[in-house]
Amino acid sequence: MTELELGPVWLSLQLATVTVIVLLALATPLAWWLAFTRSRTRTVVEAIVALPLVLPPTVLGFYLLVLLGPAGAIGRFWVQMTDSTLTFSFIGLVVASVIYSFPFTVQPLQAAFEGVGKAPLEAAATLGANPFDAFLRVASPLALRGYVSAIVLTFAHTLGEFGVVLMVGGNIPDRTKVISIAIYEHVETLRYTQAHVLAACLLAFSFIVLLSVYMLNRRMPLVRT
Repeated sequence: MTELELGPVWLSLQLATVTVIVLLALATPLAWWLAFTRSRTRTVVEAIVALPLVLPPTVLGFYLLVLLGPAGAIGRFWVQMTDSTLTFSFIGLVVASVIYSFPFTVQPLQAAFEGVGKAPLEAAATLGANPFDAFLRVASPLALRGYVSAIVLTFAHTLGEFGVVLMVGGNIPDRTKVISIAIYEHVETLRYTQAHVLAACLLAFSFIVLLSVYMLNRRMPLVRT
């Protein structure tokens, strides 16, 4: 690869890493609530979480562009606080990626927590563990399969984003030009060799990610309560 092509790769890896960290912090409590709540709003929340799976990326990207832009509610507040825009910035890409990849983190965690069930938590409570200790020392280790799937799938999904990041971030070298946008630019300018290299890397990475998830899921014991 040339030096020019390494910029989008490095930026994509940074974006995917930050997105995974932010989503684990946000999705874990929500997935826990969805796994055990009896609230009537659960179905509505689940539908909202899953919306990015069926919504065209350009539609989601358009509304994020409106919301995060200088005239939008969030974007205007951000400009007032930081004197910079959320759109066409790395932070804006992170916000867009977090929203777009939300179901890829929440759903595996929710399924893992549902598999853990309440019995191990109740057993831990009888031994004197408070709810937070029970979550850290009992539920989280038992839900390790879900955490692995969530991390790997979210990371891979973020690397392959195109429509959302293009709408929110545009194509600014070293700021918002990620791998998918670089591939599009190479094709648009008829530089198919460079496009092949980046596309092949993404294809190989995606296959390795899926293969790793399936192998890890087979090796990790299935939680039964």
